[in-house]
Amino acid sequence: MESGDLEPRVEALENQVRDLTAKVHATQQDAAAARVLAGAADRDVSEIRGELRDFRNATTASFNAMRQDFVDLRQDFADLREHVDRRFEQVDQGFMEMRGRFDAAAAGQQQIVDMLTTIMRER
Repeated sequence: MESGDLEPRVEALENQVRDLTAKVHATQQDAAAARVLAGAADRDVSEIRGELRDFRNATTASFNAMRQDFVDLRQDFADLREHVDRRFEQVDQGFMEMRGRFDAAAAGQQQIVDMLTTIMRER
């Protein structure tokens, strides 16, 4: 090795070390920024998980309330149907009663017609 050759080589090595130091410093800054972003992303994911859990709980509560409403409506409908059936039975009984009265009236009218027919034949 020649002594005149040593100085440019050392200077080149110093330049390389300076470049590597700058790159290491930039890499450290990038790593720090990545840690900050990862922490923020982790908080965002936790927040979204919480929101999804709250949404799921609200949806479940809503479905349970709807299910109970349907159970109540089904019972109300059964009660209403029973009430309507009882009313129709009352109407049917009323019609049967009226039918009996009409039959009795028709029988009475038939007796009157028979008497009038008898009277008219005797004249």
